[in-house]
Amino acid sequence: MNGHVAVVDLGYGDAGKGTVVDALCASAPVRAVLRFNGGAQAAHNVVTPSGRHHTFAQFGSGTLRGVPTHLTRFTVVDPLALAAEAVALGNPYELLTVEGDALLATPWHRIANRRRELAHRHGSCGMGVGETMAYALSHADAPRVSDALSPSRLRRRLAALADFYGPGVVADDVVAALVAFGRTVRIVGESHTGRLLREGPCVFEGAQGVLLDEWRGWHPHTTWSTTTFDNALALCPSLMRLGVVRTYTTRHGAGPFVTEDPALDLPEPHNGVGEWQGAFRVGHFDAVAHRYAIEVAGGVDGLAVTHLDVPPRRPDLRICTSYTLDGAPWTRIVPGEFRDLGHQAALTERLFRARPGALVRPDDWTAAIGDLLDAPVALESFGPTAADKKLHLGPG
Repeated sequence: MNGHVAVVDLGYGDAGKGTVVDALCASAPVRAVLRFNGGAQAAHNVVTPSGRHHTFAQFGSGTLRGVPTHLTRFTVVDPLALAAEAVALGNPYELLTVEGDALLATPWHRIANRRRELAHRHGSCGMGVGETMAYALSHADAPRVSDALSPSRLRRRLAALADFYGPGVVADDVVAALVAFGRTVRIVGESHTGRLLREGPCVFEGAQGVLLDEWRGWHPHTTWSTTTFDNALALCPSLMRLGVVRTYTTRHGAGPFVTEDPALDLPEPHNGVGEWQGAFRVGHFDAVAHRYAIEVAGGVDGLAVTHLDVPPRRPDLRICTSYTLDGAPWTRIVPGEFRDLGHQAALTERLFRARPGALVRPDDWTAAIGDLLDAPVALESFGPTAADKKLHLGPG
C-alpha cells in the first residue's frame, strides 16, 4: 500500500469495515487511521490471530496493531463512551489525537435522541450522534472538543445545551469528566491531518454505510452523517476509494430492504437485536442498491468483498440483479439532486413496494460481484482475521 486509502461501506453498515482496516494496517506500515464521519455508534469488529476481539467505536480499527487514531473535525466525539472503550483497550491514549473543532456528544444529546426514537422509530443507535449534529446546525455555541480545555466556556455551553433540552442542571461530575478528557487526550488543530498525510500512508475509516447517508439514503431511515467519500476527499483529495460489500446484504433496524429473506437465517455473534436499532436483518446480495451506492459516492477504485466463506456453505444464497416494481423490472435506482430529501422520500416509498427480480447463483462470487458493480476487487475476505484476507492492491 503506497498511498492513502478510504474505506467506505456500500450498504447499510456492518459489511466489515473494521476487519478491512485491520487487514490494511497488517499489510504495510500505516501512519494513522483517520475517522471522518459518525461517532460512538460505530461498531467495527476486529479479531486478532490469537482470538482477541474488540468492537471499535471511536478508536481506529488499527489500534490493536499500534497504529495511531486521529479523530478529524467531521467526527462526533463522545468522551464518556471513549473512556469506556479506552479501558477495554488498555488505555492507549498515546495513540489518539482529536481535532479541537470536532463536536462533543453529551448525555443530554443521548437522552434527547432516545426520546425521539421512542416517539418515532427510524433505526437510531441511541448514542446521540444525530442529536449532536442537529443541535449544532442551529446553535453556533454547540460544545466542541476544544471547549474541554476551558472549564468556564465548557460550563457555559453545557448550560445553554441543558436549558434547550430541559430546563436542566449542569452536573459537576459531567463537567469534571469532560475536563478530564481534555487533560488526557491530545487535542490538535486542523493542520494535524495534513501532517499525518505527509508522514506516511493513512487509512480513512468510514462509519455506517452509503445507503444510510443523510442526503443519499432512504429518507427518513438514515443517519445524520455523510457516509460517502466526501469528507475523506475534503481532507485528502488524492486517495484510493475502497468500497466494502459482503456476499449477503444486511440491515440493522427499520427501513426499506428489498432483498430481505428471513429464511436465510444467518445469525452473527456480534450483531443481534439492539434496544434502539431493532433487529439485525439479512437478505440476498443487492447489486441494484450497491450500484446506486457507488454512483452517489462518486465511484470506487476497488472493492473489498467480505464473508466469502458463507456462499459455499449456503447454497440458498443468491445475488439480486434487478427489482420488480408494480409488475415492471427495475435495474437502476436513479439518483436525485444532491440534498433533495423529497426525492429520497419518494425512493423510500417505491423501495418499500419493490420486490427482488432476477436472483442468480454464481460459480465465482468474487468475479460476479466485481462484474455487476463494474469495479475491480482489491480485497477478498474469507474470515474475521487479517490472515483470512487476500489483498490485490496495486501501486498507489
